[in-house]
Amino acid sequence: MFYKDGFFWGMHLIWWAIWIVALGWIFFAPTSSSYEEIEGDDPLMLLKIRFAKGEISKEEYEQSKKLLQSDK
Repeated sequence: MFYKDGFFWGMHLIWWAIWIVALGWIFFAPTSSSYEEIEGDDPLMLLKIRFAKGEISKEEYEQSKKLLQSDK
């Protein structure tokens, strides 16, 4: 188990493996972005978000809402 000057190389390799797994998890773990999912999936939700941000007026919101609901 002990090699060259008393270093335990098995433990050294275990620490390398832990670092590689940790870095892989940090950089390659899937992330979820709920805003992108909402924005891409539901036009009515996007309309609500734009209205909440103040990008469109109440009248524009109501018109667009009626138009979107009539298409279904």
